[in-house]
Amino acid sequence: MHGPFHRGGARKPMGEINVVPFIDVMLVLLVIFMITAPMLTQGVNVDLPQVTSEPIDPPEDSDPINVSVESDGKYSIWVGNDDAREVSIDEIADRVIILLERKPGTPVMVHGDRNVAYGQVVTLMSTLQTAGVANVGLISEPPSGGE
Repeated sequence: MHGPFHRGGARKPMGEINVVPFIDVMLVLLVIFMITAPMLTQGVNVDLPQVTSEPIDPPEDSDPINVSVESDGKYSIWVGNDDAREVSIDEIADRVIILLERKPGTPVMVHGDRNVAYGQVVTLMSTLQTAGVANVGLISEPPSGGE
C-alpha cells in the first residue's frame, strides 16, 4: 500500500548540479574584496633604514631622474647633471612619465630638505607613484659628527 504522497515509479538521479549556493558565496566574497581592496592599496611604502646606510652606486647606463622639495615648498626636477628646473607638483607626473617612456627603468631619486614638511614629501612620492614609478630612492647626507 502506498501513502498519499507517493509518486508512481522510481526516482531518477538528477543530472544537474545546483549552483545557487555557489553563486551566493561568490557574490559575498566579491563584495568583501570590493570593500577591502581600496584599503590595501592606499599609502606610499617606504622602507626606513634601521642602521647607517651605505651609499648606492647609480647604474652606469642611465642618469637618475632627480626631484627635490626645497624648504620653501618649491619643487624642482632634473636628469643627471642637467640644470634643475622649477616645476609645480602637477607638472612632475607629466615630466616623469615622458622621461620614463624614453628610458624605462630609470631610477628616481627624491631630495627632501630637512626643514620641509613631511606631508610635502609624501605628496611628492604619491605623485611619483601615480606616474608609474615603482621604486623611489631617498637621497640623504651622511650624519656629521656634531649632530
